[in-house]
Amino acid sequence: MEQKDPLRNLIGKIEAILFISGEPVEMKDLARALSVDRGDLMNALFRLRDEYDYGQRGFCLRIFGSHVQLTTRAMYAQDVVHLLQPVQRQTLSQAIMETLAVVAYRQPVTKAEVEQVRGVKCDYSIQSLTQKGLICEVGRKDALGRPILYGTTDAFLQHFGISSLEELPELPEKAEEGKAGEAKEGEKRAELTA
Repeated sequence: MEQKDPLRNLIGKIEAILFISGEPVEMKDLARALSVDRGDLMNALFRLRDEYDYGQRGFCLRIFGSHVQLTTRAMYAQDVVHLLQPVQRQTLSQAIMETLAVVAYRQPVTKAEVEQVRGVKCDYSIQSLTQKGLICEVGRKDALGRPILYGTTDAFLQHFGISSLEELPELPEKAEEGKAGEAKEGEKRAELTA
């Protein structure tokens, strides 16, 4: 029996699809499957997310990049682990994390540019990150040999629990540059008023 509130009905359909899927679902595919426009879809997703958060339900709605997924709420994850005792998730090595950081902050970036920043070869790290789906080819650089350009994926956002690249922490040198720039501005203003 269809519910009378169209938004409530849409929310129910979204919840059912995400629950059964278990995996991240691309929002455009969800909108197409439900025959709704992006605005209606986003309203329903935000309302569903707010309902889960307000009630501190056992799962939450995560929106990252162009994907959406139902996930276990972090505060209940340990209880799930105690019951299911899943295989431990493989952590990323220091070298792979450094490579991933360079790609995340400088994308699109070539392997040679990553190696220049790190000062070491990055063949294995690039290959491993590509296989894990955390980075992908995003094009070719308009330079000699047309080297591959790499960028992060929605799986990267999901892995680190962020919605967009804007949520990445500021690089220490950029923060220092910002502070230095603010200090110089303050000195200039002080000189002008003196």
